[in-house]
Parts: sequence; structure tokens; C-alpha cells
Amino acid sequence: MRVHFFQHVSFEKPGFISEWCRQRHYELTGTCFYENNFVEPDFEKIDLLIVMGGPMNCDDEQVYPWLKREKEWTKTAIQKNIPVLGICLGAQLLAECLGANVYPGKEKEIGWFPISLVNKPELPFLGMPKQIIVFHWHGDTFDLPQGASHAAFSKGCRNQAFLYGKRVVGLQFHLEVGEENIREIIEHSRNELVAGKYIQGIPDLCGRFGLIQQNKSILFDFLDRWMNQLANESIQ
Repeated sequence: MRVHFFQHVSFEKPGFISEWCRQRHYELTGTCFYENNFVEPDFEKIDLLIVMGGPMNCDDEQVYPWLKREKEWTKTAIQKNIPVLGICLGAQLLAECLGANVYPGKEKEIGWFPISLVNKPELPFLGMPKQIIVFHWHGDTFDLPQGASHAAFSKGCRNQAFLYGKRVVGLQFHLEVGEENIREIIEHSRNELVAGKYIQGIPDLCGRFGLIQQNKSILFDFLDRWMNQLANESIQ
């Protein structure tokens, strides 16, 4: 199993996804767009693509010219039927690549807030708890791509997750972050911690070790269930 990630900034890393790969003896490679000479993905050697988060917006191509190339590469992965998981900004990029609009949400969500699954979740969401407290750090949201299934919502943001076909998943929230990841994001983005209905302060963001471990377990189960589902379908 060969997993490849797209990383946009140094402080939004694959996090627990790296540990998931290590435990299962999967190969993990990455394209880090913040580096001057980032690696071009070889789609013949990728079994799962993961598009990470970041503080930029989907339409910031003037500031981050590599966004245009990343979108082209993401579309290539979808066309080649490679499973793609988008997280936060990654979910927004996936939505745009699938023809949906991405725009500022009514409320920013920064902190630990619950998401709820839709009434009849589909695999791989089917095995997840119906409500989970997860980590958020986003201001933008997206419309569901045409043909996608709505998978999860929160009070602050309706479209928290979607499934497009069986091989494209978008998660607006973060299951992959550990304490160190969260503190790095705070260090680089603390200017966003202003008063807001769904914006928590640093004491509430940090030290949530029980939630972090719970979310790690949910992430591992989700990825295992998804990969097993796709493997079984390829055998049939």
C-alpha cells in the first residue's frame, strides 16, 4: 500500500496518518508545496492520496501559484480512480475540483466542537459514532459537489463531510492532529483567535488528550474500514 500526501504548510502535517501508515507497514511519501523544489507525484505509484489542510483559500492562486497545479493533480488522481481523502482545506479543494463552490462560512469554527453523522450514513462513515467532538480550524465552507453524499454536519457548518462515489472523501474537520500539531497551528495562526460563537481560546484548544486519543482511534478505524471496503470491491 502506497500513500501519498499533499502538504501546504510546514505546520499542518499528516499527524496520526503517519503513525497509521507505520503500523500497517504502508509506504508514505509526500509533496510539500511550501518547499522550493516540491516532489511531483507519480500516480502509477499511489494507492491513496491525502490532501492536507492549510491557512490559504482555494482561490489564492496569485499568492500560491502551485495551487493551480495541485488542483490539476488532484483531478488526475480522481480521474485515475485513486482514492482521495481531503482534510479541511483539502476537502474544500476536492469540492472545487468536483465542480462545487467554496466560499466563506457564516461562522468560523476553531476549537473542539461536535459533528453529527447524517441519519443514514454510508460506508466508510457507517462505523463511526453518530456524534463526535472533533478539532476544527476553518473559516471557509463549500457546497456539496453534484452527485456527492452528505455525510456529516455541525451547528456552525452544514457540510462537514461528504462522499463522492466510493473513492473520494472530504472531511472539513481534523481527526489527525495531536497536541504538538495543535500547538504548531496556534503558533502560526493565533491571529485568528478572536471573539466568535465557535472560536475557543488557547486553554480550551490545548491539553485535550482524551479527545485526541479518541479521534485517533476513530481515524484509524475509518481508514481501515475504507481501505478494506475498496479492497473487497476490487476482488469481487
